[in-house]
Amino acid sequence: MRLLIDADGCPVVDITVRLAKAHFIDCLILCDTSHVFEKQGAKTLTFSKGADSVDFALVNLVKPGDIVITQDYGLAAMCLSRKARVINQDGMEYTGNNIDALLLARHTAKKIRNAGGRLKGPKAREPKQDKAFEQKLSELLSEKC
Repeated sequence: MRLLIDADGCPVVDITVRLAKAHFIDCLILCDTSHVFEKQGAKTLTFSKGADSVDFALVNLVKPGDIVITQDYGLAAMCLSRKARVINQDGMEYTGNNIDALLLARHTAKKIRNAGGRLKGPKAREPKQDKAFEQKLSELLSEKC
């Protein structure tokens, strides 16, 4: 088992690396050339800047039983099909039971934006979100050990 982080725009990289080190689990940080991540205790893989280059690289690397951290529903769906566990930066686990509804909501939001509509963006990140993420990741890591 490994931890793979879709690190572009990910606010929980430090928490993930710390927990990986504490559980003696390999941690891979995947990002594109517009981001620089060098974290002790993790291996950084950098890919060319381009539409979904990091996502496709991550899907090609993920193995059954790996844990993936991403906020991208499409990437989550692909990782689920590869038998990985997937959570977002707030600690929500993507599953076969919720991924279809999330993908539909993403598609609907895109249609609204393409038609000229506007949607509210995410709220400012709060410490309780980091706590929820850390709790969920710790739970998943404890299941594996």
